[in-house]
Parts: sequence; structure tokens; C-alpha cells
Amino acid sequence: MPDPGTTGRPDDIIGLYERHAHELDAVRSRALFEKPWLERFRTLLPETGTVLDLGCGHAEPIAAWLIAQGCALTGIDSSPTLLSICRRRFPAQTWIEADMRGLALGRQFHGILAWDSFFHLPFDDQRSMFRVFREHTASGAALMFTSGPAHGEAIGSHAGESLYHASLAPEEYRALLAAAGFEVVDFRANDPDCAGHTVWLARRQD
Repeated sequence: MPDPGTTGRPDDIIGLYERHAHELDAVRSRALFEKPWLERFRTLLPETGTVLDLGCGHAEPIAAWLIAQGCALTGIDSSPTLLSICRRRFPAQTWIEADMRGLALGRQFHGILAWDSFFHLPFDDQRSMFRVFREHTASGAALMFTSGPAHGEAIGSHAGESLYHASLAPEEYRALLAAAGFEVVDFRANDPDCAGHTVWLARRQD
């Protein structure tokens, strides 16, 4: 029987990140190749903006950069070990153990970030996340997330285990954003200046 942690199913993601939390922290690059996109995201926020970081991981380097820029950060992750690292490094911020799919914090943020996290959800769960985005933002709020460049599923790997990814088609993301009240500010597939990431930056307009 295969190890349930190595089958590449969407439901395995939570356990995988928890099992390898310290290894993930050790190997994650702090080079911040994401900085140009983060800077653009930051320009859409007020000076002391509040940011909801969905799938915050161990908070470095992305959350750390936002905190250094004066943002008040609320990090969401399903791994208690990763969150314990966040709390130790940035005790003044808010860290919550939760599954982003059922998030209902009862408050709105100036920006939402879902970098290298949202794309671990299967198709229907991604579609449902646009309700979560809308419920946690007000008009003018920024939203940035990474996806794949085209509709499909892919299995990567981390620490010798299979790692599920999925993406909707760009035209469907555009439709979902519009239906939730977001206007696309920029979109780049396989950005060569961002380690090949496919990035969406949007702003709520309604």
C-alpha cells in the first residue's frame, strides 16, 4: 500500500507541510526574487496597511518583508509547526491555524496574499476561494496570488513526497475575479524575472 503522504492527493498537502516544516524553513530561499511583485502589491496598500497572508508558511521571506514595510500581518496556515516558527520570529503579528477554504474572520483587510499556496487547492476549491477573497476585503483592497499558466493539474515533489498543484485557465480566473468585484491590475504567466511564477495582481473596485 502506498504511503498516504506520497500519493500527491490534494488532501495530503496539509500533512506534508507539517511533517517537513523545519526542512522547508531551512531550504527556502531568502533571496526574495518575489520583491518586484511585492513592491507593486505594497503600493496598492495604505501606509499602515493590513495584510491577510493565506498559506504564510514560516513567514520568511515574504511576510517578513511586508512586516518590515510597516504592514500589520495576519498569517493563516494549517501547519502548527510552521505557525510556531512565525510566532517566535514575529510575536507582534497575528498567526492563526486554519484551512483557508473555510476562513471566516469577520473582518476586512487592505490586501490579501496567496503566494505559492492557493495553487495547491483542487479546481472547485479554488473557485470557492473567490468568496473568501471578497468577504475579507473592501473596495480598493489588493489581491495577489500565484497560479499555473493554464488549466490543468501537476504533481511536483518536496522532501521526497508528491506535491499536488492545480490551475484554472487564465480566462476563468479573470471571470472569477470580475464576479467577485476585482479588476486585474497585472498578470504575467511564467514570469522570467520571478523564477517562472505565474502571478495575478488585482484590486477590488466595487
